[in-house]
Order: sequence, then C-alpha cells, then structure tokens
Amino acid sequence: MAGVSTAGKPGKVPAVKTPVNTPLNSPAQDWLQAELADTFDEDFELELEDAQLSLEISRIYKEKHPNTIDRHEYFHALIRMQSELIKLQDWVQYHGKKVVVLFEGRDSAGKGGVIKRLTQRLNPRVVRTVALPAPSDREKSQWYFQRYVPHLPAGGEIVLFDRSWYNRAGVERVMGFASDEQVEQFFNDVPEFERMLVRSGITVIKYWFSITDEEQQMRFLMRIHDPMKQWKLSPMDLQSRVRWEQYTKAKEEMMARTNIPEAPWYIVEGNDKKRARLNCIDHLLGLIPYEPVPHEDVHLPERVFNPDYERAVLPPELYVPAKY
Repeated sequence: MAGVSTAGKPGKVPAVKTPVNTPLNSPAQDWLQAELADTFDEDFELELEDAQLSLEISRIYKEKHPNTIDRHEYFHALIRMQSELIKLQDWVQYHGKKVVVLFEGRDSAGKGGVIKRLTQRLNPRVVRTVALPAPSDREKSQWYFQRYVPHLPAGGEIVLFDRSWYNRAGVERVMGFASDEQVEQFFNDVPEFERMLVRSGITVIKYWFSITDEEQQMRFLMRIHDPMKQWKLSPMDLQSRVRWEQYTKAKEEMMARTNIPEAPWYIVEGNDKKRARLNCIDHLLGLIPYEPVPHEDVHLPERVFNPDYERAVLPPELYVPAKY
C-alpha cells in the first residue's frame, strides 16, 4: 500500500519491527502492519500543513527543528497509544466514570493537534470535544461557570475542553474583557468549583501547552502564509503577540493560584509538535487506572434472503457523480 516514507515523501510503508514475543504472521502483527499503513495515509493528510507552506517558511521551520522525531517512530508510537485510548474509553464507559480534560496554552501552542489525535479513533458519543465561542450578552450576565456546566460529562463520558473556564485568567484578563474584581473573584471561586467537580465523581485533568516566544512567532508566520490555516488567525491571536509578556504574567499567577492537589496543572513542552502529542497522550493514559473490561463476542448474523424481493432501480439523478 502506498504511504509516506520517513523522509515525508511518497513511498513504501516501512516494515514494522516485530516485538520479541509476537510470532511472525500473527494476527496482531498483521493488524499492526495494516493499521500503520492506513495511518500513514490518514496522518499524511493531517500533516499536509507543511506542504502548504511557502518553501522558504518550510525550510526555516525545519532548520529550527532539526531533531524532530522520526515520522515512522512517531506513527508507530501514536497507533500504540491510540489502541490504549480505546481501552481507556471502554473502561470509562463500562464503569460509568466521568473525566474532564482541559487543554490550555498560548495561541498556536498545539492544543488542537493533540485533541485531534486523541479523538481520532474514539467514539464521539463517549469522547466529546467542547470549544465554546465568545460568551453572548446573556451569558455574560450569568454566573461565570454556568455556561460550562451543561457540557460536563455524565457517567461513561470523557469531555475535552479546547480552552475552558480559564479564559478568564488569560485572554479575558489580558484583553480587558474582565475587570480586576471579576478576575479576583474567579481566582477565589475556581479552586472550590473544581473541588466540587471532583467530589461529584469527576476526574479533572489540566494541561498547559508551553511554547517559546520564537516558536509562536514561527507558527503564526506559517499560518499567515498557509491559505488552509489562515482561518485560525484572529485579531485576538495577533494581539497575543503584542502582549506576550502580559500573557506570561497572567499564566504565572494562574498557575500559582489554581494548582490544587485535587486538580493539579501539568505542563506539556510544546515546541516539538509530535513529541508534545505523544508525551501528553502517554501522560494522560498514565493518570487513569484503566484496565481491560469484558466484551461480548460479536457474531455476524446470517442475512435473510427473500426470494420474492427485487431491488428497485433508482433514477440516475439521485446518485453523486462519479468524478473520481
């Protein structure tokens, strides 16, 4: 099957190294080889961002990241972790657990990328992503946490917040959308709010994706020169460059005042996107004591054939044109 070579060019999929205790031609080995081949195709599409860049920006970016993880090694580790995420999902659903994971960080820090890889093979009815827009006038008049509460998980669900109630400690504070009194009230309330969630049986996990000033500048330039990524740039994002130091001070106070034992912060070094994704997923898997759960054997039932049934011929205009 055609795929991507480790150099990022079209070519044959490299052979998967066989684990010590895995027999050659075993079903597990065949499955892993097939999954790796499929993933090279799928993730090549996800990684097309590099191909969309101007050649000069792409060259500069690669010079800044000479030691990035090998593509084959990255995909192999990602598939293994994604198979573990399926086990985690099954355990959460089977035992009716409730999990909330917050992803915070500067603009372009890589939050969306890790969420995309986390959810790529999971059931969207079990694992949901929440990315709320700016609050409406009505929501601005509510209790601050009120608009987040409806999105919290029920039993058997995992909710991933792509930005969360910590907007008040970051963008709202720095951009002047919240008063000093509102920010102070938030810092007083959020530890108890999260303790309430934990007491109600919700596991609360908080990640901050950390990148350097230089790395954010490079990623913004990449988005400016990439027509498929320009939608990610908003006037607010551009202002975050101007106010880098203000965001840094806001982050430091946020960490100091909201890092509680019941819901601690975990910082992900994000300058290398691929390593950040793998490190975050691996860490998340290590935080939750999931284990295999029983599954019923699945058997495909025999199709019922009716000798008197004839499939209707549908008009050709109902079909999508076969252009490819």
